[in-house]
Amino acid sequence: MIEGQYEVATLEEYGYKEHKVLKMIWKGIKIALLVFSVFMLYFSILVIAIQSFNSSDSTTEFASFTLKNYLNMFDKRSLNDAIINTFKTSVLATLIATILGTFIAIGIFYLPPKIKSRIMLLNNIPLLNADIVTGVSLMLIFSLFLPLYKYFFGFWTILLAHIYFILPYIILSVLPKMKEIDTNLMDAALDLGVKPFRSVVRVIIPAIKGGIFSGMVLAFTISFEDFVVGYFTTGNGYNTLSIWIYSSIGRKSLFPGVYAFSTALTFFMILIVVGYNLIKGRGKHEKKN
Repeated sequence: MIEGQYEVATLEEYGYKEHKVLKMIWKGIKIALLVFSVFMLYFSILVIAIQSFNSSDSTTEFASFTLKNYLNMFDKRSLNDAIINTFKTSVLATLIATILGTFIAIGIFYLPPKIKSRIMLLNNIPLLNADIVTGVSLMLIFSLFLPLYKYFFGFWTILLAHIYFILPYIILSVLPKMKEIDTNLMDAALDLGVKPFRSVVRVIIPAIKGGIFSGMVLAFTISFEDFVVGYFTTGNGYNTLSIWIYSSIGRKSLFPGVYAFSTALTFFMILIVVGYNLIKGRGKHEKKN
């Protein structure tokens, strides 16, 4: 090939070969791995969803399609109590951890680098620690209060335990948003005469609300599905949903309402996440226009 006065060599002349067949095979392998990964991630959810429409209590056979499991999901009193306890614990723990975690993350962000790195190391320890170690450790700590109040184990111990292990997730969700805002935003508010606490509430928090919301959703999900920590820190017959399911495993089959409730809850959480992303995307689109 000649371009002007110079002869330009092609890739084929250098021995390059375009392996179309190998590229197609590799593309097929990547698609297959992606489909397999997604399938393995959501297979358990799919099984529970299918079982929620099964007229038979047996998990090994699908008798016929029915909606009775959804209509009767709240017929069992012990299950209702466990669901109420789970929501009560998770909602309160999430709200308290979100408020504390947001202010802690803002404080950490404005600390000197050396102190910030040390505090972040302490913040990450509960994340790296095994759940069973966290549960046993908290159980031993709470046991110290038994001489003062013998019915201490129950709602309060689970609540404190959940706040302890979901707090780091809030902090790690808020800090990246703090890095995205202008570092002089707080100083500008103070220069305009706004008091420090009002500056945080009226200026900083609205700017990082995306990180707060994502951390809150993550913390609620982790708290809601927790079993290990809750199992070691509960007492006085206070059962959450996961503990109630564990106590029912030894029976022949689970109450079918559990499958229906789990599927409905999953679908509800998907709607919340999708709805939030749609609203967020629409807001960005309106800002651009």
